[in-house]
Amino acid sequence: MFASLHGPGNLAILVECARGFSPHIEQLPPDTVVFDVRGLGSLFGPPESLAEEIGRRVGVPASIAIAPNPDAAVHAARGFRGTTIVLPGREAAILAPLPVNLLAGSPETAELLHLWGVRTFGDFAKLPPLGVAARLGDEGMELQRLACGLGYRNLREMVDPLEFEAQLELEYPVELLEPLAFILARLLNDVCGRLAGRALATNEIRLRLDLEQGPAHETMLRLPVPMLDQRAFLRMLQLDLNGRPPAAPVVQVHIAANPVKPRRTQHGLFTPSSPEPEKLELTVARVRHLVGQNNVGTPEIRDTHRPDAFDMRVFAPNAATTAVLERPSNTLPNDGPPRLSLRRFRPPRPIQLLLVNQKPTRILGAIMSGRVVMAKGPWRTSGDWWRNGSDPATASWNRDEWDVALESGGLYRLYVDVDSGRWFAEGSYD
Repeated sequence: MFASLHGPGNLAILVECARGFSPHIEQLPPDTVVFDVRGLGSLFGPPESLAEEIGRRVGVPASIAIAPNPDAAVHAARGFRGTTIVLPGREAAILAPLPVNLLAGSPETAELLHLWGVRTFGDFAKLPPLGVAARLGDEGMELQRLACGLGYRNLREMVDPLEFEAQLELEYPVELLEPLAFILARLLNDVCGRLAGRALATNEIRLRLDLEQGPAHETMLRLPVPMLDQRAFLRMLQLDLNGRPPAAPVVQVHIAANPVKPRRTQHGLFTPSSPEPEKLELTVARVRHLVGQNNVGTPEIRDTHRPDAFDMRVFAPNAATTAVLERPSNTLPNDGPPRLSLRRFRPPRPIQLLLVNQKPTRILGAIMSGRVVMAKGPWRTSGDWWRNGSDPATASWNRDEWDVALESGGLYRLYVDVDSGRWFAEGSYD
């Protein structure tokens, strides 16, 4: 079965109403939509009850028709006022009173039918098919089939761009975060509602605040898994704005969500339950607000020769993690002889050394001390000499490294900053 809505001047409202019943919608400008309602009988009952529910939801004056095929539903909605139910096998009898100009044929065919005295669907349906084919050709045969209420075509479904955005221009600038939260909640409700209507979720939310003065304030939430929790989104945005508030009053708010398929997982019967991703992500956002944006996440080695250089990335499952989880428990990732592991000190610990022939012989300090019984080095490492930044993570480095063994049995990695001459303990070997 197919339902059609006809309401002059309200096409957008008709489309929005049809979306509440079916994702398969055909738009017939300027004032008609038709959509697939097959299978809705178990939810709304017989066609009369379904038509009553459609009329209740549409909210504007509109004619409603339900028929076995799209063309019959469209013609009934355009030709009859109120609600029309076209039952299977009764199409020709019910559509017979409709004027023939609803068939929308070519002007030549319409003029010829007028000269023949054909005024209604019923008159056209009574003409002999062979005579119609001989005089009107394929077009006449198609129009006569429609006049009989017969149809077999599929819907030419409308395709909406998958853009889920909401924007609000404020009447007056907003300075405080508390009233701004009400605006964010309203826009998030709109965006999440449209995502839910398309059975989608999001893994990225972008917020742009246009300020009264200065550049726009932008925030991006990258989620580890697809989510659709409006309250969690609002709380995460609030935490971000509390830690990094706008520099000036806000005059316009724009929110956009990246649509993705929702997460579907099958939990094992005997697998321990884990925290819900929505609650876990909100907890991570709170921790990030307390300790800093760059101090929470998954460490990722940076593509550089700088020792101990890494970046913090957002928590997200990847192929490597999955491979480790799926590896049998009785195997190791790297089978082979045992190796020493360097336990780094963060930050490196300053020390004092006694040198003989530019070689460490004794360490003096409160953290570690003792005579060096073996020293290997130096190994020169340097890089980023073209940078002059003050950030230690990006500034140039130039140092000599040593591996030393103390009389007490400890093994350490030491290095000297060539430019300053200061010595540091980088870590100990296990």
